[in-house]
Amino acid sequence: MTTTESSAAPSTALAAKKKSGGLTAAASNYIDERTSISGAVKALGRKVFPDHWSFMLGEVALYSFVVILLSGSFLTFFFQASMSEVHYDGSFVPLKGIEMSAAMASTLDISFDVRGGLLMRQVHHWAALLFVAAIGLHMLRVYFTGAFRKPRELNWVIGFILFILAMAEGFTGYSLPDDLLSGNGLRIIDGMVKGIPLVGTWITFLLFGGEFPGTDIVGRLYSLHILLLPAIIVALIAMHLVFVVVHKHTQYPGAGRTNQNVAGAPILPLFAAKGGGFFFLVFGVIMLMATFFTINPIWNYGPYDPSPVSAGTQPDWYIGFADGALRLVPPGLEFVGLGGTWSFNILIPLVGLGLFIVLVMIYPFIEAWITGDKREHHILDRPRNAPTRTAIGAAGVTFYAALWAAASSDIIATHFQVTMEGVIHTMQALTILGPFAAYFIAKRTCLALQKKDREIVLHGYESGRIVRLPGGEYIEVHQPVDEYERWKLVDYSDYKPLMIRPDDRGRITVGQRMRAGLSRWFFEDRISPVSTTEIEQAHGDHH
Repeated sequence: MTTTESSAAPSTALAAKKKSGGLTAAASNYIDERTSISGAVKALGRKVFPDHWSFMLGEVALYSFVVILLSGSFLTFFFQASMSEVHYDGSFVPLKGIEMSAAMASTLDISFDVRGGLLMRQVHHWAALLFVAAIGLHMLRVYFTGAFRKPRELNWVIGFILFILAMAEGFTGYSLPDDLLSGNGLRIIDGMVKGIPLVGTWITFLLFGGEFPGTDIVGRLYSLHILLLPAIIVALIAMHLVFVVVHKHTQYPGAGRTNQNVAGAPILPLFAAKGGGFFFLVFGVIMLMATFFTINPIWNYGPYDPSPVSAGTQPDWYIGFADGALRLVPPGLEFVGLGGTWSFNILIPLVGLGLFIVLVMIYPFIEAWITGDKREHHILDRPRNAPTRTAIGAAGVTFYAALWAAASSDIIATHFQVTMEGVIHTMQALTILGPFAAYFIAKRTCLALQKKDREIVLHGYESGRIVRLPGGEYIEVHQPVDEYERWKLVDYSDYKPLMIRPDDRGRITVGQRMRAGLSRWFFEDRISPVSTTEIEQAHGDHH
């Protein structure tokens, strides 16, 4: 090859590379001119996301939902949402020849005859459980730190609706295989709906397409499970994330003031890379759980048949509170009148749980009305600095936990060899008295921690070093806190109860009196933050 030819080859490659780069730039410009995507990317890239571990609970929920969509898409290719009766002829020998629905048979085929089918079933189920659990823990973090306050009240409502929809999505999926457990769950729902006076029977006929179990309940649940509910959840997740960007993210007190406690990282590129790695970590943990821990072995239960129902038929954990509420209602709360049977053993749990759910959903607005706080909040509260709110949350969690534990009353009775009546009576006492005890203990604990913080700010930490003074007195030397730690301990607002003021006509209404009373209750037993004068006086005493 001549010198001219050898020099021409690199120049040809360079020209081709330039041409390819020009085409890429032209395509990018074409898209950007019509979508203005570059501005959105730049604006999003500047957003900072906190690095605190508790903020990852929302990420776990989001990534679990992605795993649900991926595994669910795989399962839809093989599942038959039909109640048609067939005789099973698959690989699982103990059930060969047994009459069952096509839904049950196709689920068995996925488990034993589709390559990777059982793994995907269990991935789907574990991801669904993790999705609900992560949303619940995320909401607890938001509640106890006061992240639901203005301007994020609507985002709290969206998150709570997502939690309810996640439970509905899990229940509809749990009911699809038409096995013994799912059939029992649907039978409970059928009984609860029929317990509603006047309209209950008509609602069940509409839902099931006739007398239970109906003709196409699996097909209707399948449409909800793969189409309607996921579409609503995706839309609400998108709204939730948009509000997070618009309202900016909350921060813990002291965040960003030291190198050890930075505010966070920009979304692009640092946080996006970390988030991608965290997604694969969550995916990997779900895959390990699905590989080593069996869940919902429907082949052990068989197709739905009301005759073999026995102790141990439990729903998924997130539905346990509703099952427990039904078990705790005393018997005999029924009477016949007004053209129907009024089953208060069904109505009381329905009304009670409905009221509990509504109160949790609108709590941000209730607290804002009681406190009269109309300011925007971007710094989170330490739970100890809002003792009444923390105590209310502890009471609510205890109430939920007692109902949840009551759903396993038969398991507790059989495993610990105690009477069913004793278990039920204990659970009834815990459900009623437990929230009051939790409220009192949580509030006293918060106030004690506030007093401890005051002591630390004024006198520092105990160093363990004993010094003898010239007069013979022995004292322990305290290590003073640094300025950032002191700021975190004292920098919170000391709210006060609302004052009753007459309206334009000089009257004080009943609503104003009730609001003032609730405000006094919310702020009672306050411990004021340490003032600057107290800190200076304490430092002077030390010197």
